Amino acid sequence: MISRRALRRGLLLVAVAVVAGCSGPQATATLEASPSTAATSSLASIGDGTLPPAPTFAPTPVPTPTIPEGYTMELPPPRLDSDVSLEAALAGRRSVRDFTSKRLTMEELSQLLWAAQGLTNRWGYRTAPSAGALYPLEVYVVMPDHVLHYLPSHHRAKVHMTGDRRRALQSVALDQTAVGDAAAVIVITGVFSRTEAKYGARAERYVWLEAGHAAQNVLLEAVAIGLGGVPIGAFGDAAVRRVLKLPGDHEPLYLIPVGHPA
Repeated sequence: MISRRALRRGLLLVAVAVVAGCSGPQATATLEASPSTAATSSLASIGDGTLPPAPTFAPTPVPTPTIPEGYTMELPPPRLDSDVSLEAALAGRRSVRDFTSKRLTMEELSQLLWAAQGLTNRWGYRTAPSAGALYPLEVYVVMPDHVLHYLPSHHRAKVHMTGDRRRALQSVALDQTAVGDAAAVIVITGVFSRTEAKYGARAERYVWLEAGHAAQNVLLEAVAIGLGGVPIGAFGDAAVRRVLKLPGDHEPLYLIPVGHPA
């Protein structure tokens, strides 16, 4: 008769052998070829309490307007270090309303979206705290050629609309020129039903608080990468939904114009 202890030891040895057989050069090459897998690997190391080395990259322009609606693009992996300390970013944050015409790079766009709602570990926790980890926020970004919808789970952006909607958005935000002149306008929306399912009437407060957390993240990240931004709450809710063709349950909560300070 084989003892239970011996049987467990034998099964463990078989499992180790199987894992070892799946980690050869071919499997490694497959992982390195997938941008989303590389990003997931970096986030896994955060969950372990260690910071991965900062990726090195050359500035990449945001794709041209020929990309159709519905197309999903990979974003560069977020950098997790900076020459700007948190304290310096806090001290340097100002409401910037005047911008140059310089566009954002893909790397800058990636950092801003990750700061708003990016994943911070393998279990799906995000950069901003959320009541019950229900994550009711949906983030859009209005740019010269597209309106993008951020997809945090794989750090990607989906083309929600094509064309420049910044001036139309400005017209429904009390004609504030920062909205029309910014290189990008981060639009934070909330799906209240996600939080209401657990917290009932209290959910409205929690969603608004969460939008504030995400907005501050964006503003501090902008400072850290040499940009500026301004939080805007004066706009017509229904008009913003109409201009950006938002789903009916995506309530606009915040507009954050971001760009290179003039």
